[in-house]
Amino acid sequence: METTLRGVGVSHGVAIGEVRHMGTAVLEPPAKQIPTDEAPREQSRARQAVEAVAADLIARGNLAGGEAQAVLEAQAMMAQDPELMADVERRIAVGSTAERAVYDAFAAYRALLAGAGEYLAGRVADLDDVRNRIVARLLGVPMPGVPDSDEPYVLIARDLAPADTALLDPSLVLGFVTEEGGPTSHSAILARAMGVPAVVALPGASELAEGSVVAVDGSTGEVFVDPSAEKRAALEAAAAERKAALAAAVGPGATSDGHKVPLLANVGGPGDVPAAVEAGAEGVGLFRTEFLFLDDSKKAPSEQKQVEAYRKVLEAFPQGRVVVRVLDAGADKPLEFLTPADEPNPALGVRGLRTLLDHPEVLRTQLQALAKAAAGLPVYLEVMAPMVADRTDAKAFADACREAGLQAKFGAMVEIPSAALRARSILQEVEFLSLGTNDLAQYTFAADRQVGAVSRLQDPWQPALLDLVALAAESAKAEGKSCGVCGEAASDPLLACVLTGLGVTSLSMGAAAIPYVRATLAKYTLAQCERAAAAARATDSAEDARRAAQAVLSGE
Repeated sequence: METTLRGVGVSHGVAIGEVRHMGTAVLEPPAKQIPTDEAPREQSRARQAVEAVAADLIARGNLAGGEAQAVLEAQAMMAQDPELMADVERRIAVGSTAERAVYDAFAAYRALLAGAGEYLAGRVADLDDVRNRIVARLLGVPMPGVPDSDEPYVLIARDLAPADTALLDPSLVLGFVTEEGGPTSHSAILARAMGVPAVVALPGASELAEGSVVAVDGSTGEVFVDPSAEKRAALEAAAAERKAALAAAVGPGATSDGHKVPLLANVGGPGDVPAAVEAGAEGVGLFRTEFLFLDDSKKAPSEQKQVEAYRKVLEAFPQGRVVVRVLDAGADKPLEFLTPADEPNPALGVRGLRTLLDHPEVLRTQLQALAKAAAGLPVYLEVMAPMVADRTDAKAFADACREAGLQAKFGAMVEIPSAALRARSILQEVEFLSLGTNDLAQYTFAADRQVGAVSRLQDPWQPALLDLVALAAESAKAEGKSCGVCGEAASDPLLACVLTGLGVTSLSMGAAAIPYVRATLAKYTLAQCERAAAAARATDSAEDARRAAQAVLSGE
C-alpha cells in the first residue's frame, strides 16, 4: 500500500528504486585486559590504524576534489587529533586493547562535543565515522559504508558521513534519504554538487525495509513508499518534463522579459571548475579557499601554492566574474595554527574575518597571492570577507586589500543579522554584498545548520530571512552597488525567482542547480517575481511563504 513520507528536499530530481541500507556500524569491541608488556605493540597498532584511516580519507578527498576534498581533509585532521591519540595511548598503557582504547577515547570526546552546544554537536556524526573506520581496521572487518550492489538503488541511512557521500557512484546510487541532517549539512551540499536527488531529516527513514521500492522527490522532500503505477508514471513524466525544460534553457540567466540575473557557481577549488563550465556558469559567485589550508593544520600554504590554485580557477572564466572568499576559519573549520582550541562557543567566537584580523600575515599573504594569480588575466576578480559584522570590519578588510596592492573589487558577506540591518553603512567601505543565507539563517534563528532537529528554522523560505535579504538588497540598490546570494537558497529554482523579486542582482549555487534555476527564471517576468516575493514576505511561516509564491507564479 502506497504511503507518503515527508522530509526536506535538498537536491533536485526524482529517483525510483529499491532500498539499500548503509552498512551497519562497527560493533563495540570487547573490554578485555592485556598484559603490560603488550602495551607498546597495541599503541603501535593504534597509531598505524589512525594514520591509515587519515591517509584513506585524504585519498578519497583527492579523488572527489572540490568541496568534498575540504570536508574529508577536515575529517583526517580529526582522526589525527593529538589529544585524542594521547588519550588512546594512556588507555592502552593501563590495559586496554588498541580497538577498545580507540572506542572509549572517542566515546569520551563524543560526549564532550554532544554537550558543548549545537554547533559542535553537529560534528558528532563525522567523529563517529572516523571512530568506526579506525576500529574496523583494528578488528580486520570491512569498513562501514555504501553497500555493494550491481544494480542501481536508493541509499537509506541514519546519516551519511562525508567520506561516503563524496564517492557515491551516481550510476548506481539513484538517490539517497537520511533520517538526520539538514538542508545545509555537508551531505546536502555534496549531493547538490553531484546532482543526485536527496531528501534529509526524514523521520523513520532507517526503518524502511531493505529491498522495498521507494520514489524520492528531491525537490519537494516527499518519499513515496511502494508507489502505485500511477504515481510512478506521474513522477517520471514530471521528471521528463523538467529534463526537457533544462535542455531548452540556454544562455545567460534572465527573466522572460530580459531582466538579467547572472547565474554563478559555488566552487571549493579547481576540481569543481569543469562541472561549473559545463553547466554554463557565468562565473564564480563563491570560491571557498579553505581547501588549500586543510592540507596542513600547523601552517598556512605558501604564497606560491596559493597562486597556482587560484590561477587555475581564474583562467577558467575569461571575461567572467570570479568572487573569492578569503579564508573562513573557525567554528566547524578549525585550523591549529589559527583558531583557539578552548572557545566555549566557537560559532560565536573568533571566526572568519575576526580570525584573519588577529593574524594579518595570513590575510596579507592570501591577498598578495590573489593579486599575482589575477595578473595579466582578463577576469573580473572580486574578493570578499566572511563574517563581517559592521562598518569597522568592512573598513579593516578594504584597507588590508589596498595595502596588499590588490586590483579588484572588495566586498562583504552578509551572514550576521547586524550586517543586513546596517548594510548601507557597510557599503560605505566596500563595493558589493554577498548574502551567505546558510549562516544568515543560522544566526538569525539560533539554529545550527548541521542539526536536523532544527532544520525547520534553517529553511531559507522563512519570512524573517527574506526580510533580511530584502533589506540588504534595497540598501545595495540605494548605494548603486550589487548584492548577490551565494548561499544554498539560490539553488532552489522557485526561491531564486523570489530572491530576484527581492532585488538580488546575481545568484550563485552548486553547478548541478544552475540549469534548473535558469529554466525556471526564464518562465517569469521581473514583475511576477516581485509579486511572488511580496506574497512570500506577507506570510508567517516558511511553508506558507513557499505556497504563496507558487500561487502567484502559477497564476492562481
